[in-house]
Amino acid sequence: MFRSLPVTAAAIATLALLPLAATAQQATFMTGPQGGSWVPLGGALKGLWEKAVPGLALTVTPGAGIANVRGIDEGKAHIGFANSSTTVDGLAGRAPYPKAVTKVCQVANLYPQYFQVVALTDAKVASFADFKGKTLVTQPKGNTAEILTAMVLDANGMNYQSLAKVNFQAAYTDAVSLLKDGHAQVFTLGTTAPASAVMDLASARDVTLVPVDDKTMAALKKVNPGYNRLIIKAGTYPKQTQDVPAIGYSTHIVAACDMAEETVYRMTKAMAENIDAMSAVVKPITGLTPKDMAVDIGVPLHKGAARYYKEKGAI
Repeated sequence: MFRSLPVTAAAIATLALLPLAATAQQATFMTGPQGGSWVPLGGALKGLWEKAVPGLALTVTPGAGIANVRGIDEGKAHIGFANSSTTVDGLAGRAPYPKAVTKVCQVANLYPQYFQVVALTDAKVASFADFKGKTLVTQPKGNTAEILTAMVLDANGMNYQSLAKVNFQAAYTDAVSLLKDGHAQVFTLGTTAPASAVMDLASARDVTLVPVDDKTMAALKKVNPGYNRLIIKAGTYPKQTQDVPAIGYSTHIVAACDMAEETVYRMTKAMAENIDAMSAVVKPITGLTPKDMAVDIGVPLHKGAARYYKEKGAI
């Protein structure tokens, strides 16, 4: 016959810690190209998340929107930044994805991204149609900004062969160097506004922001309704005297659907409770609410994120 033993407070405390120990894990977090906003924000999130989830150890690696979604779907990463429009492309199995992604879930929307087209003023590029015969620098093939660059050219009856030369640079800093040295005339990138890379370029050369026109915007929205028209307000960059319309989409956080529910719950909670810390790194995050984070963008919510948003009444 067995006798029940008294359960001490210390034993209860020890038992209470067991579920937390189960969440201990090594995870890979994919961010973005050097010179963009995802790298410093990724560093801030690493600190927040490791503090919020006992035992979590994150390895942060560079990445890009489409590469991050594929990396998570293929089991090479666990969590990462992505762009709403191209994540939706991935779920639909549209190019440049070789097949539909099925293992990627939504964690949180964070802030708007701007597809920025920056030209040296002396290159006289006033519209996308003026790209013809110019030297352009963008991100590596398959990245969000590169895809948009190709789509913009197509919408205006051109392709890469219509240009004098195209450079594909992983780091924004390398792209800026090409323009500073006069080896390129147009730079396309997708990031926040103001972008540190564009500010750096504008400090050395006179530049012009090229606006999106109605025809190009309509062509893009026909392909993917996730693209929308945003405004880069006058004064965002040196000598920018007018508002400039730009192609927009959202930065969001995605995770492997099979990542532990408790881990993603705590990560989501940590973001929502530290908006000021995140907005100190990326200003457009200012004022973000759980309801904003939970907006349906057509990507299935991770169970952990959904649990937090339900608790907060955001969904």
